[in-house]
Amino acid sequence: MTVETPARPTQAPGLLHRIAGWAQRHAGPAIALWLVALIAVTAASQLVGSAYENDTSLPGTESQRVIEVLEQHQPRGTADELQIVLAGDMNAPATKARVDAMLAEVRGMPHIAEVADPYAGQGMLAEDGRTAYSTVTLDGTGTDPEAVRAIIAEAQNAAQQGLQVELGGDVVREAAESAGGAAEGAGILAALVILVFLFGSLLAATLPLLTAVFAVGSTLGLLVLASHLFTVPDYTAPVMMLVGLGVGIDYALLIFSRYRSELRKGAERRRAAEIALDTAGRSVLFAGCTVVIALLGLLALGLGALQGMALGVTLTVLMTMLAAVTLLPALLTLFGKRIERSVLKHAARARRTPGDGWRKLAGVVQRRPWTPLLLGLTALVVLCLPVLDLRLGFADAGTDDQAKTTRRAYDLLADGFGPGFNGPLIVVTEVVRPADVARVAEAAQRTLAGEPGIAAVTPPQPSPDGQIATMVVFPTSAPQDEATVRLVGKLRTETLPAIAARAGGTGSGEAGASGETGAGVSGVTYLVGGSTAAAEDFAGAVSSRLPIFVGVVVGLSALLLLVVFRSVLIPLKAAVLNLLSIGAALGVITLVFQHGWFGAQPGPIEAFVPVMIFAIVFGLSMDYEVFLISRIHEEWRRSGDPIQAVREGLANTGSVITAAAAIMIVVFGAFLLSPDRMLQQFGLGLATAVLVDALLIRCVVVPSVLRLLGNRAWWLPSRLGRLLPTIALERDHS
Repeated sequence: MTVETPARPTQAPGLLHRIAGWAQRHAGPAIALWLVALIAVTAASQLVGSAYENDTSLPGTESQRVIEVLEQHQPRGTADELQIVLAGDMNAPATKARVDAMLAEVRGMPHIAEVADPYAGQGMLAEDGRTAYSTVTLDGTGTDPEAVRAIIAEAQNAAQQGLQVELGGDVVREAAESAGGAAEGAGILAALVILVFLFGSLLAATLPLLTAVFAVGSTLGLLVLASHLFTVPDYTAPVMMLVGLGVGIDYALLIFSRYRSELRKGAERRRAAEIALDTAGRSVLFAGCTVVIALLGLLALGLGALQGMALGVTLTVLMTMLAAVTLLPALLTLFGKRIERSVLKHAARARRTPGDGWRKLAGVVQRRPWTPLLLGLTALVVLCLPVLDLRLGFADAGTDDQAKTTRRAYDLLADGFGPGFNGPLIVVTEVVRPADVARVAEAAQRTLAGEPGIAAVTPPQPSPDGQIATMVVFPTSAPQDEATVRLVGKLRTETLPAIAARAGGTGSGEAGASGETGAGVSGVTYLVGGSTAAAEDFAGAVSSRLPIFVGVVVGLSALLLLVVFRSVLIPLKAAVLNLLSIGAALGVITLVFQHGWFGAQPGPIEAFVPVMIFAIVFGLSMDYEVFLISRIHEEWRRSGDPIQAVREGLANTGSVITAAAAIMIVVFGAFLLSPDRMLQQFGLGLATAVLVDALLIRCVVVPSVLRLLGNRAWWLPSRLGRLLPTIALERDHS
């Protein structure tokens, strides 16, 4: 098989050239437009406010049907609630008086609709009299973090020796998390340090950072405005900032590094900028398109909780691409003379040719390519192995830090009322004839009360229309325990179908014959819901649709690489290695957050984190793939020597890829400082993937594979070549 070195296609200046050229020629107006846009969208977003909404619906699942049935037959308000959990000698007169006084103060606070009395005999006082709780219902306007923190402070003022006061509930967790978070600032500061070290100039280091900040700031305002038109989850903004800062700095750095390289070769400033945008700029746009494709692939999952986030992060990537090819060229024109002096001064002090170290590394790898290839692949496979034990779920207060009041409240309730009290299951009995609901539900209650793994079952509560009855089932295990997940499965597939069969039905189907309930009962349906059941349903929904999602993302990304590099093997190699880097990232997350390595609180992985990491990491992996392979391809076109092409390609991109990776790692890794467990998992997963991809895959495995393939790496069947359009990432600037 022979491979001919193709001639470089001659192309007229395209849209990218015209847009970037305008920004260069009109630097002042271009920067002013970005500044006005940033101020305008920020002011508009502050004026109208956000309308974030978490879409937790899971169409077609049993837990979603429970929600819909309850809303239909016994609708309730949507007001938020929190729990004031008390521990001590709750029956002592002095303690009771202090608790009553505290609850009276809370009732008088703004945004309070109702405060339950733990002594009113409604099961809010533990049997041993040592633990009690009061449910505080807000009036629908009290979810402001400051208002919730005021309630926390007032309640905890009652704590004294012999009386412990803690608070739990989602609104309390959200208020505590919104109070922290200097992760973005820490990431930006660390990125600035790396850039100064790389470029030796504060001004040069500031330009990629400034480009990213403008892009992310503008997108944040647009996201707030978009929340009034689309369903956007409230956790989209921090994830968007995480990805936007990393990608924005990365894209600007790739273009700026090529500009700096051309200046060192003696190119005039405007010419250096043109070459940088015609080469690295094209690579950035192509890489950004692969990120967008990967994110939009989340739409194939059909889950509302992910679609809003996918659209928000996609908008962020598009804005960073736009800033990289418009704002950055304008900044290069405005500060070009000072940057040129700094670059040439830094080059004059350099003691060796840029890229010498990377040439030596490429030479070592290419001399014995099988050894680094096998070692690298073995390391990747080992890191991927923990994924086989991956368990999905949703974080609750049981995974919070033990110093938080929400975690202490969770533990007090578990000690006083049992582990399952924090995550009860909801069993709904649905019948056609209202006269049958009581008998059918009571039969289920008697059976469930004796079922292994169940601590208690509340009496059935009929709905006003008499067509359903609701029971609360308290497991003997905690919500995050695998035993609770197994209990949900057993109730759905064995226990409740057997009860329904005796009543004449089939669990989640309809009944028709006679059973222990007496006369024949028709139309009986049992449904199991609750937070634990919803987490299991979400995991099942993701797992069932994951093959379609992976196929769409991998297929479209490989197709893009096929068109651009006109090679069959390059896309296949990229797909396999990208999947391995994603597996390694998920493996590390599993070890740290599921198994509790390095002191992390063990628990399940957030149910939508793996698919989001897959989408983001697969796209980001393409950044380095495109940047490295495009330079190798450029050298191969020039020399026709595949060994030299790999060596020079790595020499020209190794330091930039490493610096870009270091910046992404510190930006993503800074989110480990966030109090939000989901953001911690995102940060660790993305940082791990970038580390593995940039250092192990791009600098070791890829050169080994290309050395072994030689010219065959660029093989394309002639018939397929005639069908594919020609898209060039490189132009001839010699």
